[in-house]
Amino acid sequence: MNRVSRVLRRLAPPTLRGHLSLVALTTAALLMTILTVVFNAVMDRHLQHQADDELRNRAAAVATTVDTTGPRVRVLETVNDRLLDANVWIYAGTRLLEKPPSATAGDPPAQAADRLAAQPRDTCATVQAHGHRPVRLCAQRVPGRRATATVVTALDLTPYRSSADTLLLGSLILDAVMLGCTYLLTRLSVGRALRPVRTMTDQATQRSAVGSDERFGTEDHPAELALLGASLDALLDRIRTVLRHEQQLTGELSHELRTPLTRIIMELDWWRARPRTDAETRATQEAIAEAARSMRTICDTLLHDARENALNPATVPGTTDVLPVLDRLLQRLDTPDRVKTVVETEAPVLEAGVAPAPLERILSPLLTNAARYAHSRVTVSARRVSGAVRIDVVDDGPGVPQTFVDELFQPGRRADPGDGHDGAGLGLPLARRLARAVGGEVSYDPRHTPGARFTVRVPAG
Repeated sequence: MNRVSRVLRRLAPPTLRGHLSLVALTTAALLMTILTVVFNAVMDRHLQHQADDELRNRAAAVATTVDTTGPRVRVLETVNDRLLDANVWIYAGTRLLEKPPSATAGDPPAQAADRLAAQPRDTCATVQAHGHRPVRLCAQRVPGRRATATVVTALDLTPYRSSADTLLLGSLILDAVMLGCTYLLTRLSVGRALRPVRTMTDQATQRSAVGSDERFGTEDHPAELALLGASLDALLDRIRTVLRHEQQLTGELSHELRTPLTRIIMELDWWRARPRTDAETRATQEAIAEAARSMRTICDTLLHDARENALNPATVPGTTDVLPVLDRLLQRLDTPDRVKTVVETEAPVLEAGVAPAPLERILSPLLTNAARYAHSRVTVSARRVSGAVRIDVVDDGPGVPQTFVDELFQPGRRADPGDGHDGAGLGLPLARRLARAVGGEVSYDPRHTPGARFTVRVPAG
């Protein structure tokens, strides 16, 4: 059984196009087989009915030459007596009155005629004559007042069977042609239908999940391929998020380990520079041990984070639902009573490819400034755009002076240091630096009036 399965798998087409073509061919072959069997069965029945009608008509013609009005059955002579006598048996009851000149008592048609004459009703039968020729016989009773006669007529079915065989052969040839056309048309149509899939495959091969921002999209595709494209786009976004998280994690690891490692190197260089006392040596050893413990703590923390991600694979590292973060930040804001904050979004869940802490540090300075300078309203809108999440923070305050726009994101610069608000001019530069570190951007729209509009764009999760 396993060997048969392996052989079938080896014979199966290696491509989806071949599989679909084979399935279509098999289905068409099964349907045509059923239709051919039904058609030929119907045609056989139709030809048999034609033969029976012919026999009954001949029997009715012969019955006009049989006289059953008297005490005995008499056969009257007619002009077409020879024509009527051909393949005709006439019985008075079960007694044979006339038979075809060529018929003998042992012939299968003669024996079948005797059996039909003994039947109490009109009936038909088929027998094989000499030479395996099929012969159809039908009996018709001729009732009388005193006597009853039976006329049995016979008909050679060879022409009818020949017609049935011709129809069967023609239907088989037609089936073969139809199957060939079905296979070719199926391959062509399936190949054309799968052309977008092949295009998407080539695109997926050429694109890099990190190096390319292009996506498959859902436009100009059938519904199934549009759904596939959307799934692949989401998968690429998640892959980019994971890789970006790994890059960020690697950078943080390098940064965190560099400080204790530098301290170890400095302590060793200082200790080897000249002879040291036992107390100084112990102090150096304690400093090196403390730095080593710090490095081990950093590594244990990162390993613990990796284990948590492995135990919960459904959670992609470095992804955050934006809306709860916005809600928390707005609740923490010291917003004046005159200022109303509004959050607008298109979806109940909006995931960004950024960890919660960096996202909060990016958004917090923007929300703080908007609430500080707004006259009556702060509007925060969040939506998903191609491969990213866009968050707009808009206030109806005085806006940024045109002369200060170029210095807006420079550290330590403020438009009006004497405006009565605390601040060192580091919030916006920090927000932009963090956004760029995770593959995003923070920008200001100088054309927006009145007020100010800052836009945060971070990768989608």
